[in-house]
Amino acid sequence: MTEQVILESTPLNALDRCDRCGAQAYVRATLVTGGELMFCAHHGKEYAEKLKAVAVAIQDDSERLVESKN
Repeated sequence: MTEQVILESTPLNALDRCDRCGAQAYVRATLVTGGELMFCAHHGKEYAEKLKAVAVAIQDDSERLVESKN
């Protein structure tokens, strides 16, 4: 029987920091090896292609940076 892994991600908040520069994190990558990397929107975009190769899941909340016009 095959086990299904369900990943629960908590929302990113102001306390979550980019592992590259220390800015607020908007991208979380859960790695195949079980670890996590967090990035600001800038570094999340910069490393997006490389993260796809090593991540099980990528949570991208960078759309929160765009103000709603409603």
